[in-house]
Amino acid sequence: MTLLQALLYFLREAAVGLARSWKVSLLAVLTIALSLFLGGTVQLVTSNLSRAVDDWQRQARLTIYLRADPLPGEREALEALVLGQGLVASREEISAAEAVARFHRNFPSLVGLFSGLEGDPLPASWELQVDPSERGGERFVTWVASLRSQSAVLMVDDDLDWLDQAARLLGLVRTSGLALSALLLGAAVFTIASVVRLILLLYRDEIAVLRLVGATEFFVRGPFYAQGLLQGLLGALAALGSLALVRAVLLANLGSSLAADLLLARFLAPGQQALLVAIGALAGLGGAVLSVRREVAGRQVAD
Repeated sequence: MTLLQALLYFLREAAVGLARSWKVSLLAVLTIALSLFLGGTVQLVTSNLSRAVDDWQRQARLTIYLRADPLPGEREALEALVLGQGLVASREEISAAEAVARFHRNFPSLVGLFSGLEGDPLPASWELQVDPSERGGERFVTWVASLRSQSAVLMVDDDLDWLDQAARLLGLVRTSGLALSALLLGAAVFTIASVVRLILLLYRDEIAVLRLVGATEFFVRGPFYAQGLLQGLLGALAALGSLALVRAVLLANLGSSLAADLLLARFLAPGQQALLVAIGALAGLGGAVLSVRREVAGRQVAD
């Protein structure tokens, strides 16, 4: 028998075994599908959020809010400090009236918030685009501290402050989700091992006959390895299909909302999908190997 014929035999016997014990096999498939669905969900959400945070970091700006009545020379000193360090790629000046118009455009439900107020309710500001390679460095930190100490400045708001917090929160979510997924995946491996163990017991008479007539261990164990592999593959494919279906349903209901854009804009990349399937297959194979080794060890002790 050639290797290809042996593999086809293993797959055929594995399919028959799954059909004969479909209830316990379904439990194993569902367990591994649940763990991979959770892991895929974490990967889907965090990869979309990571992409959004990266975009925000590239577009991050340093905003300087200006006093309405600076003393003579204070505005010029501030401008010299802003432009004299070589850190600013571009500057956009936002007048107080433009700031109010932008607020009304971004928050239309709060249009009446400033009604009845005298003067300019929002300060003028400068929005600075800073060279990304300089952000976060010692020179940048010192420069921002100098800006905040200027008399013409009300406040300096650096987008990177909250973006760094968002990145740390994203890392925490990814770590927690993947840890839980790994725990469920471990449970799936032991579930598959138990299922294969049960099937080994069902086939114990046939296995004894095969060994009696001189069948090699590779020929005896192969169908069970293939069975675990198939269970893992089926679980991974079920997880991917469920993830795609849930994403499609959520997108249909959320439409063009911010949540949809941030969390579900793109599905898993082909490489991520392949990795998910590979993890499922390896988990299934690992469970089968674990079960068969226990069976062999138990038989040797009995002998």
